[in-house]
Parts: sequence; C-alpha cells; structure tokens
Amino acid sequence: MKIDRLVSIIMLLLDKKRISAEELADMFEVSKRTIYRDIDTINMAGIPVCGASGVGGGFEIMQNYKIDSKVFSAADLSAILMGLSGLSSIMRGDELVNAFAKVKSFIPADRAKDIELKVNQIYIDLSPWMGNRNIQRYLEIIKTALQEGKLLSFEYADRHGNITAREAEPYQLVLKSGHWYWHGYCRKRNDFRLFKLSRMSNLRMQEKSFTPRDHQKPQVDFADMLEAMQTTIKIRIHKSVMDRVLDYCTYEHFSPDGDEHWIVSFPFIENDYYYNMLFSFGDKCECLEPLSIRMEMKKRIHDIAAIYERNEN
Repeated sequence: MKIDRLVSIIMLLLDKKRISAEELADMFEVSKRTIYRDIDTINMAGIPVCGASGVGGGFEIMQNYKIDSKVFSAADLSAILMGLSGLSSIMRGDELVNAFAKVKSFIPADRAKDIELKVNQIYIDLSPWMGNRNIQRYLEIIKTALQEGKLLSFEYADRHGNITAREAEPYQLVLKSGHWYWHGYCRKRNDFRLFKLSRMSNLRMQEKSFTPRDHQKPQVDFADMLEAMQTTIKIRIHKSVMDRVLDYCTYEHFSPDGDEHWIVSFPFIENDYYYNMLFSFGDKCECLEPLSIRMEMKKRIHDIAAIYERNEN
C-alpha cells in the first residue's frame, strides 16, 4: 500500500538523515519515478524534504524540523496500526515492536481513545488454527537470512513427495492464500523458485553470503488464468457444508432444493486438486452434471473403495 511506503520513507529519513532515490527504489521495489512522486506527496503533507545532488546526495528532511503529529489523520494511524497488528500475529521481532512504538508516538493524547476504538473495530489474525509447528521458526530464519544476505540450506518435498537437498539464495517472503512461501534462486536447479514453507525440513541459515542477482517478483496472481480454465458444474450439497462451499463461490450460485439441500453452480477445473476438493465435502455433496465429471467421481470412489477392500483381504 502507498500509505505504508510513505510512512516507511519518513521513518528512514528520520533515521538515516539522507538516502538516495535509487536506494529507496531498490528497497521498495518500485521505480525512481514512483519515489519522486512519493517525495512530492510527503512535501505536500507538510514535511519539508529537500534533495542534495552529487556524490553522497539524496533526500533528507530539513534540519531542525520536527514532525507535527497532526500530519497523520486518525484514519491513517488506524490503518497503519491495524496492518502492524496483523503482521505481529505471524511474525515476531524487535522491529515490529519499535514500529508500533514509533507510530503510537504520533498519536495526540486527545485522539488516542478515538484511534484505539477504530483499530479495535477490525481484528486481523493471519496465524492458522493449527498446522506445521515449524512455520513460525522457519519464518524467523528466512527473515534473518534476507536481512543478512545469507544462503539457506534445506530439504524440499515436491508435490509428488520426492525429497531433495537444496541450497538457495533468499530474496522475498510471500504470504498467499493463507500459506507462506519464499522466492529464491535455487543452486540445484540454477533458476528462481517459489518454495512453500510447509514442504521444507531441516532449514538452516549458512555462514556463507551471496552476491544478489537481478530479481523479479514471482508470479503469484493467477486469477485471470484460472478463470479462463474454469468450467461450471452442478452439485447438490447438504446445508451442513454450505459455509465451506461459500469459500469457493458466492451465494448467488445457490438455489434451494427442499429444506435440507442446495443446488450449486460450482466453479471447477478438471484436475486432482478440484476433485479432492469435492471429496472433502464427503457424503454431503453429489455431482449432478456434467455426466463426464460425475462418472470420473464414481471411478475415483471405486478406486478408493478398492484400496480398503484389498487391505481387508
């Protein structure tokens, strides 16, 4: 978000005194033109930032200037604090504690109660109900490796369960759809890879540093591609799984079928992931059409039953 970047730039200028547009652009992974626009926005907000050219030049806040706490509105401060509280539920560290303290220092006494009320209106908790206990520890290791530019070694299981030893250069942590990933250059594959934390084991930060490569953000938004691949199937579900089905489609796709069931127009792609999704609803879901999907469901159910029959024999 732009507001997060603006606040971060202000904090850096207060802390570092002077920093170049190129450094800021690299830090926030935006163009220098964007940084210049951000500086203009900060100036318009009433914080005088001036530029110095030549060797050692850059942007700095005018000497003897003290930031007025009224620069940030109650809505601005509420949004920043909510974002920081969401991060604190999944990441630990002194930097978050310090960030909280710095942001709260901008809150005037006469607005403290109003801002606290706004912050508490939305509670963000990104931590899972249950899951892999290594995730939190691995996040801290990766975060440290990112900050210090150190290599990571680990064992990685692909989607078929094959495990290989890896060594990789970390470049970015990614939280997508409730799952943590990190983007890095894999020295075994000689290419950039997106690693899922839950598939990793024996993660260690090495003493060896690495020279950063040109890095592009990983492609993590496949909404348009998935929408193009999707077809619509018709399923009949029991009302007890309605809340789970609503995670994948909207209420407009539901029509009642008696008192206990619903007919749903369900988005579907013919692959194992989507078939397993339907199976996760158990006997509370029946695929009605098309016939080809219904027959494939019957075949997979037969294959599952055959495993149990074979084991009993």
